[in-house]
Amino acid sequence: MKKSHLLYPLIIGIFAALIWFIIAQGERLPVREHAPLTTITPAAPAAPGSGVFSELLHHAQNPLSLLLLQIIIILCVARLFGYLAQKIKQPAVVGEIVAGIVLGPSLLGLVWPEAMNAIFPKTSLTNLQFLSQIGLAFFMFIVGMELDISKVRQKAHDAVMISHASIIIPFFLGVSLAYFTYQEFAPANVNFISFALFMGIAMSITAFPVLARIVQERGLTGTPLGTMAITCAAADDITAWGILAVVVAIVKSTGILSAVITISLALVFVFAMFFLVRPWLQKRMTAVQGSKTKVALAFFVLLISGYLAEVIGIHLLFGAFIAGVIMPQEMNIKSLLTDKLEDVSVLILLPIFFVLTGLRTQIGLLNEGHLWVVFGVIMLVAVSGKFAGSALTARIVGQPWQEALSIGALMNTRGLMELVVLNIGYELGILTPQVFAMLVLMALATTFMTGPLLDLINYCYARRHKVGINMN
Repeated sequence: MKKSHLLYPLIIGIFAALIWFIIAQGERLPVREHAPLTTITPAAPAAPGSGVFSELLHHAQNPLSLLLLQIIIILCVARLFGYLAQKIKQPAVVGEIVAGIVLGPSLLGLVWPEAMNAIFPKTSLTNLQFLSQIGLAFFMFIVGMELDISKVRQKAHDAVMISHASIIIPFFLGVSLAYFTYQEFAPANVNFISFALFMGIAMSITAFPVLARIVQERGLTGTPLGTMAITCAAADDITAWGILAVVVAIVKSTGILSAVITISLALVFVFAMFFLVRPWLQKRMTAVQGSKTKVALAFFVLLISGYLAEVIGIHLLFGAFIAGVIMPQEMNIKSLLTDKLEDVSVLILLPIFFVLTGLRTQIGLLNEGHLWVVFGVIMLVAVSGKFAGSALTARIVGQPWQEALSIGALMNTRGLMELVVLNIGYELGILTPQVFAMLVLMALATTFMTGPLLDLINYCYARRHKVGINMN
C-alpha cells in the first residue's frame, strides 16, 4: 500500500477533528443581540407631472419596462467589462463580476446615487433575483452535464485526495477564522455553527467552469496537468455542493431532529436520482424520437429535481446540478441541451446575477482600517488554504513541483461558484453586508490571480531550466 493511501484518511481525520473542536468551542460564544444598520437606500418616488411626458415617464416606471431597461443596461455593461477582462488575459467572468460592483452602491451608488436608485429601486430587486435564480439553475445544470464522471474514476484516488485536502484544509482555516470574528461580524441571532460552516465553505470552493475555461484557453486540455486539474475540480465540485447542501440543511433546521430529517431526505433524493431516475432517463432518451421530445424530457427532470431540492431544504441549485450530472453521457443530448441553454444562461441571465451581487456588495462599508486588515486575513486564509493545500497534496501523491504548484493555482480559482455560495449565505441571513463585501472581493481577487500565478510558475521553471542548460 502506498504511503499516500494512508495519508488520505490521516489528513481528513485530523482536520475533521480540529473542525469539530473549533465548533465545539465556538458554540460557547455568546450570540450577538444587535444587528448592524446596512441597507440599500430605496428609490425616491417620481415627482408628479402632467401631459405626454408624464405619461411616458409613468410607462417607463412600469415594472416590466423597468425590468427590460435593467436587463439592457446590465448586458451592455457586462459585455464591456467582459471584453476588457479578456483584453488583459482574464476570464470574462472577472469583468462581469466587476461590472456588477460598478453598477452597485460601491461605485454608481457612490458617485450618482439618484441614478442607481432610479434604475435599480429596491422594490425591483425581487424580479432580478428570480431571473438570476433561473439563470443559475440553468448554469448549474450545464456544469453538472460538463462533469465527466469517467475521468474522475480514471484518476479517482489522486484526484479525490487532492480535491478533498483542498476542501478540508481551507474549511478548517475558515472555521478557525470564524471563531475569532464571530462576535464582531456575525449577524444578530445567528448561532456560531451556522456562521462557521458558511465561512468554512466560502474558503473551500473552486470554480469548476472558470477553471475548465482557463485550461481550455491555455491549451492544456488533454495534457496530464489539464486532465488532473479538471478532474480535481470536478471531484471538488461534487463534494463541495454536497457539503453545501448539508450546511444549508443545518442552517434552515429548527433543531437536531429537523437537520437529521433534512439530511436523510437529501440522501434519499441523491440516491433516487442516481439509481432510479438515471437508468429510467437513459431508457427514455433511447426510446423517444426527435430532439424536441428529448429536450422537453430533460427540462422536466431539471424542474422536478430543482423543485424537490427546494422543498427538502437543500436549495434549487443543488437539484439543478444533480439533474445535469445524471444526464446520459453517450448521447448527443448533452451538446444539444448545452447549445440551447448556455447562450441564454451565460450571456443574459448570469450577468443579472453578477449585478444583483454587485447591488449587495457595499465596499464603502469597509470604511475603517481594521476592516481591511480583516480582509487581508481572509485573503491569506483563502489563498494559503486552497493553494498550499492543493499544491502540497498534489506533490505528496507524486506530481512534480511545477504541476503541483499549477494545480494549486488553478484550484484557488473561485469565480462564479463562490458568488453562488455567498449569495445563498446572504439570503439566509448568515453573512452581514460587511462580511459579504469582503468575501466578494476575495472571490474576485483569487480568480484574477490565477492567470498571473500560472504565468509566474511557468516563467520560474522555464528560467530554471534555461539556467540548468547553460550551466551544463
